[in-house]
Amino acid sequence: MKAYTVSDHREDREKQDDNRLHLIDGIPATERRINLAGIDTAVLEGGDGPPVILLHGPGETSLWWMRVITRLVKTHRLIVPDLPGHGASMVSADRLRPEVINAWLSELITRTSSSRPVLAGHLLGGAMAARFAIKQGNCLDRLVLVNSFGLGTFRPAPGFVLRLIHFLIRPTRKTYRRFLPQCVYDVDELRKQMGSYWKPFLAYNLECAQNPNQKAALRTLMRQLGIPRIPPEALEKIEPPVALIWGRHDRANRLEIAKTASERYGWPLHIIENARDDPKLEQPEVFVQTLHTIMNA
Repeated sequence: MKAYTVSDHREDREKQDDNRLHLIDGIPATERRINLAGIDTAVLEGGDGPPVILLHGPGETSLWWMRVITRLVKTHRLIVPDLPGHGASMVSADRLRPEVINAWLSELITRTSSSRPVLAGHLLGGAMAARFAIKQGNCLDRLVLVNSFGLGTFRPAPGFVLRLIHFLIRPTRKTYRRFLPQCVYDVDELRKQMGSYWKPFLAYNLECAQNPNQKAALRTLMRQLGIPRIPPEALEKIEPPVALIWGRHDRANRLEIAKTASERYGWPLHIIENARDDPKLEQPEVFVQTLHTIMNA
């Protein structure tokens, strides 16, 4: 067996950076780094107009919004960070306490938005956004929760759990290929639509999943903010208008959770067809149209 050397690690890091840079080159946005609550954060910014902040899901990066950014940047100013401990926003997992995440998001808004932004969060990003809105909703124009965690009990489909566990234990190309259909409604169609970006997109995501620091951060954030259900009495206190966007075929966070939340809190629910838990990636055109409808309401 070949020994794993420092030069091997440096080469892997360079490959990861190459994949990220290749993907960013295809996005009409500029990446910069901002220190937020002591966390060195990578942020994509682009466009002019009313500010919109986009928070990605667990184990993802800002690049999972890439298909939305190319469309939404024409009408809005976009701020799209890598969540703490994800992608290029590296931080020790033991620092990722709820109050730190809240301060991180508060500083992100203050440092990047000249007016109250629309805050859209997906899965884990949705749970973060909802918890922030409970405490500091006066900072937001409106809140959009996309297949968001925290609105109900986390009970994913058995097949989803099985493939997820296999991938988390051994994040390899094989386990990733088997897990992907649990998150994506039509993998072949998505591959076709993304074209030359598909391979570097998968490669970069797999490299992030194999990073031990990012794995530790993901466990911490999911345990503290993603999996726990937000008390209904707390959700009722959210002041800005709230809307829900949901992929109909979500196997991680089922549509019934969104329907129940919509009925209980009076939040409009927009269902996107032919999508699982990531409608922004699978159906970007419909997603952006839906987002425009919500923001113009």
